[in-house]
Amino acid sequence: MSKMIIRLIVAFGILVLLAGCFKGEQSSKEVDPPQNAEAVNGEETVDDEAANEEDAAAPPEEAEDTVSRELYLIDSNGMVASQMIELPIPETNQVAQQVIEYMVKGGPITPMLPNGFQAVLPEDTEVLGIDLQEDGTIVVDLSGEFSDYEAASELPILEAVTHTLTQFENVNKVKLRVDGVDLKEMPVNGTPINNGYTRAKGINLTNNDTLDYFNSSPVTMFYPVEQENNRYYVPVTQYVEMDDENDLTGVVKELIDGPGYQNHVVNVFSPEAALTADPVIEEGVVHLTFNEGILMDSEQNIISDEVMETMVRTLTQRPNIDAVDVQVENVDEVFNENGEPYSAPVSAEIYTPSEEL
Repeated sequence: MSKMIIRLIVAFGILVLLAGCFKGEQSSKEVDPPQNAEAVNGEETVDDEAANEEDAAAPPEEAEDTVSRELYLIDSNGMVASQMIELPIPETNQVAQQVIEYMVKGGPITPMLPNGFQAVLPEDTEVLGIDLQEDGTIVVDLSGEFSDYEAASELPILEAVTHTLTQFENVNKVKLRVDGVDLKEMPVNGTPINNGYTRAKGINLTNNDTLDYFNSSPVTMFYPVEQENNRYYVPVTQYVEMDDENDLTGVVKELIDGPGYQNHVVNVFSPEAALTADPVIEEGVVHLTFNEGILMDSEQNIISDEVMETMVRTLTQRPNIDAVDVQVENVDEVFNENGEPYSAPVSAEIYTPSEEL
């Protein structure tokens, strides 16, 4: 064999050997995954396992404790109406201050406002002090920004603040100060407040040109409103013709007749509904007996939940009434819409739980 052929055979063998070495290096690199490789087919990488261990070691964030408070705000129709808002639990002696702070435009209530609702107090209003007196009068001292509102907002502001604070059982009157000075009248439109403002002044007051005001008394009725899946009740103060201030027959008749069309609220009573006996008050319970027109379903003896809530909210605003017992003539037992019997008088506590400051 010539030397030339021998050299060619040796060179070819070296090339084959080198190719095998290069192939081995490439295979080795493909086996080692990159550090940030993602898990495949449910398998975790070392980094994923470490991250999971860290997550397991980290303590879960605790949800902030809250409490439901009734705040009176302005709805999309310009009516003053309450909403139950979950507020952070405050210090024991700061409950009244907190509810006022959550009524300020642009304040902490903003991200919590239900659709269509707005706060009532002027932006940047601060609570400078709260003084609850032994006679049930609460004095609220506000900063000068409180005076920065339009005249049309004056009564809604007064009504909203008064109704919000008098939700507490030991508060019955509200007095206002601005920068430590007692207000005898509101700062923009001059609404008199003198020794304080109470629920007796009314809310969302309606006028009736044909009514005999001399023989009438103001009564606050509650009517449901349904807007964007939010059902709530609007209080409307109407003048009702009554023989005396304890004439509940006149109040119930007015509820059945409804609020009219100007208030954007709903009449939930059938026009056939009527009392068949005079209301009787015993130990804080008013007993009402209706004809079958009060029933939503006469076969199942069901009274509409909205009818019951409207009556209870309205009548428990009256002096000496804490609960409502409804009976239907010739019917042994009546039920709510869930089929549960009204076996006991219904109190306002079911709808708006009360507490003291």
